[in-house]
Amino acid sequence: MEKISALSKEYVKVRFKVDKAGVDYNPTGDVVTFAFTLTNVLTGATWYTGSWETIDGKYYALCLVGPGGQVTLTAGNTYLVSVKVTDNPEIPVKTAGPLVVT
Repeated sequence: MEKISALSKEYVKVRFKVDKAGVDYNPTGDVVTFAFTLTNVLTGATWYTGSWETIDGKYYALCLVGPGGQVTLTAGNTYLVSVKVTDNPEIPVKTAGPLVVT
């Protein structure tokens, strides 16, 4: 379980492994967005713009969270982090896990 201070502005980073027909695929040309919800229901969720980072051939989706970031989260809540990658024809939505805001 990841933890972040409500006063902190930092990237939430999610490793994203993609393959097409069994071959590794570089997703960094695809649009990536994040949702932070209090339940596992994504219907009506707000999606926030993300970005990509590549480290040692591994791909990470990033979203800047905190005051002045893409989204400011409320202290005392645990959010479910979801990541959506818009490709053609697929648009996968993956749950990244919980984020505790203190």
